[in-house]
Amino acid sequence: MKNPFEYGGVVAEDAFCNRQRELADLLRAMENREKLFVFSERRLGKTSLVRAALRRLPPKQYLGAYVDLWPTDGEAAFVCALAKAIAGSLSTSGERLLETARNLFGRLAPKVTLDEEGKPTLGFDLSKRTGLALELDEVLEAPARIAARRERSVVIVFDEFQQILEYGSELVERKLRSIIQNHRNVAYFFLGSRRHLIGSMFTERARPLYRAAAHYPLGPIAVEHWLPFVRAKFARANKGIGDEQIRAICSLTQGHPFYTQHLCHVLWEICEERGAVTDGLIQAAAGLLLQRENYAYTALWDSLSLSQKRFLKGLAAEPGGSKPFSGEFIRNHGLGSASTAQRAAQALMEKDLVDRENGAFSVTDRFFRLWIQKVQLL
Repeated sequence: MKNPFEYGGVVAEDAFCNRQRELADLLRAMENREKLFVFSERRLGKTSLVRAALRRLPPKQYLGAYVDLWPTDGEAAFVCALAKAIAGSLSTSGERLLETARNLFGRLAPKVTLDEEGKPTLGFDLSKRTGLALELDEVLEAPARIAARRERSVVIVFDEFQQILEYGSELVERKLRSIIQNHRNVAYFFLGSRRHLIGSMFTERARPLYRAAAHYPLGPIAVEHWLPFVRAKFARANKGIGDEQIRAICSLTQGHPFYTQHLCHVLWEICEERGAVTDGLIQAAAGLLLQRENYAYTALWDSLSLSQKRFLKGLAAEPGGSKPFSGEFIRNHGLGSASTAQRAAQALMEKDLVDRENGAFSVTDRFFRLWIQKVQLL
């Protein structure tokens, strides 16, 4: 029997735990052609959730384009990624794909090649160009033109949107603000993982996209939703697990979908058919995961400064949502002063090792947090 717990990559809808309210909210925002900033820490399931919402839109009424900005490194890459996603949402065959791209993006010199599996792949000759203002205009205006011509609403999803901060200029931000604010039949979703970075893009007055989209935070899944989900998946394989054990799993993972699914995946593998999950088996599964990650976590730990290590130890030792600039936290964990703690926090946020919400900090990688507790908190 296939392991029913999925983690990493885009998760299928039948592997979702709850998220029914969030899915309904996102669908309604798409139907209302809203501009929405969907943010959370990494691996919380934003991509899977938004793509599930896209799949539920009636294809005769909506056209959806998903744009992954993670691999992009500048304006030219942004233009190509958006143009490719839009053209790909309209056509699949090589001939139609090229025709569609030429009609929409003639300025971008589209071309179609075959990949290793013989499938058509769309590309553009923009890799060495600079000063792409006109090309940006063309690709950003395309969704509204498509909506008008085809009499369908268009939904554009930008994933890992904070990547545009690495481009070295505000050109993309400024063009986005000036162009999409006039689009009435296009919904725009901006997905972001590094909240302290992407939040500043929409909340700082000096930024071009200040208040250009509504905010939709995505949080962990509550234990009451994990209880029936985990129980049912173990039961289908003739394996038992009690509510107390599921609560113990959620305590270790803090309800984070990626880490909860990952731990349950390992636990499901090592639990015998017609067997039952015990507290000891949970600890064995967690130990196996930490053993697999030990080399990477050790290398990461050795790369940190002493104050950063002390800061992380403090977060791992205390309940979730610690406020590490308090005098008590600084004294208990040998940080010396508030300024030392602040420098450590800033450096760790830049490394994406800690996250902050409402003034409280937490270790983003739940397994790294467990590793610190078991290996470093002696």
